[in-house]
Amino acid sequence: MTEPPSSRFTFTQRLVLALAPPLVSVLVWLMGLTWRFEVIAEDGVTPVVYGQKPGPEIYCFWHQCVLPCTVYFRHSRAVILISRSFDGELITRILRRFGYDAVRGSSSRGGQEGLMGLRRILESGRTAIFTADGPRGPIYRTKMGPIKLAQLSGAPIGVFHLEPERAWVLHSWDRFLIPKPFTRICVSWAQWTLVPPELPASELEPKREDLNAALERARHRALAHLGKAAQ
Repeated sequence: MTEPPSSRFTFTQRLVLALAPPLVSVLVWLMGLTWRFEVIAEDGVTPVVYGQKPGPEIYCFWHQCVLPCTVYFRHSRAVILISRSFDGELITRILRRFGYDAVRGSSSRGGQEGLMGLRRILESGRTAIFTADGPRGPIYRTKMGPIKLAQLSGAPIGVFHLEPERAWVLHSWDRFLIPKPFTRICVSWAQWTLVPPELPASELEPKREDLNAALERARHRALAHLGKAAQ
């Protein structure tokens, strides 16, 4: 995928882009070796398990669990939609060290281009990933992008949440989760969301609400599984 030219960034940003990805990826990899994943799923749902290479499917999860998702799905060769910002470039370079690739765009800039790029990814047999409430939130409120991509491609949307039992929670809009070493992480799957290609435009918003509800069910089931209070 095409990367933004380095001239878009300041000298300090280019320095961070050169140094941070290898350091962060090594740290995440080492911590990931200590994490213990436990998979649960709603009735009738067959979850994608660690090490499995999924096919042309769309995955959706909340932005806060990017870090454990990076480790859990690192064998998937999935492609994620990431903004063209400096933060997006930094995340892209880190994710590529775990075997992921990126299509650049967002819900606010380059969105249509990003959707078309992910559609081509699905047509090639690979998996497309959305952080459903990213890149700026509001938290726990999915955008329309996954629904539009599912309608364009006919691919199903896999819905899940990864909740660490013990984690550092950043004071960011998404309450970003950094699982602590040796913690359990619940991988909670909800029902898949299907969007028929012939669905009229008036029915897209109800489908988005269905997707949002499934993501929240997955999150609350993970919290309950770990004995944590709903947040």
